[in-house]
Amino acid sequence: MVAAGQGLSTDEVQSIREALAAGRKPKVVFTSSAGQIAGQVGQVVELTDPSVSDEFVVVRFGRDELPFSPADVAVAPRGAGRRVVEVKAEPEPEPVPPVAEPEFVLDTPRVPVARREEPKVEQQVEAKPARRPVKAVKAKGPAGLTVTLAYADGEWTVAAQQGAKSLAKPYVVKPAEALRMVVLVDVPGVQEAVEQILAAERAEAEQQAGRLRAELAEIEARLAELREAG
Repeated sequence: MVAAGQGLSTDEVQSIREALAAGRKPKVVFTSSAGQIAGQVGQVVELTDPSVSDEFVVVRFGRDELPFSPADVAVAPRGAGRRVVEVKAEPEPEPVPPVAEPEFVLDTPRVPVARREEPKVEQQVEAKPARRPVKAVKAKGPAGLTVTLAYADGEWTVAAQQGAKSLAKPYVVKPAEALRMVVLVDVPGVQEAVEQILAAERAEAEQQAGRLRAELAEIEARLAELREAG
């Protein structure tokens, strides 16, 4: 197991993005925020759009490719993930005591030779660590959709955006169409505000039309005088 770091910094995320563009798959180690797989080593295979989800670092762990946040992984130290083969030394054989030669003494009773017991070799079975559960993958839903009806400088505009992608740039709509959209929403106070804006525009347009008619009448009278003089 490798010691886990404190997560990826912005510069490390950029370095991983450049390494992926060059065809490499950088190694990372899971931090404590990744859960029970902390300390394990994986390979980054893809960086998705961070504006869509916080878990945009796709890591290959075993046979799975799962998304994680930058806080769940850290840059793995060099040599991480390599298997080290341990060479166990063979036990030295126990020395065999020399066999004593028999004594040719008539009065000395024969002492029975004690039976030497063979050393028992106990076979140790190395217990395999239990497989740690993999962090559950969160299902990603569709990005949010935003439709905006705006009024500025005497014009009504409509725009649509899904997540970070712009579906429709602001385009001009008629005041009547804007009022119909607001009626469909049926939000208290919004329809009254739109009606007040339309009433103000209507009054201004009527005043402008009155001024233009008055100017046109003066021009017509001036033209009639010039015709009579000619």
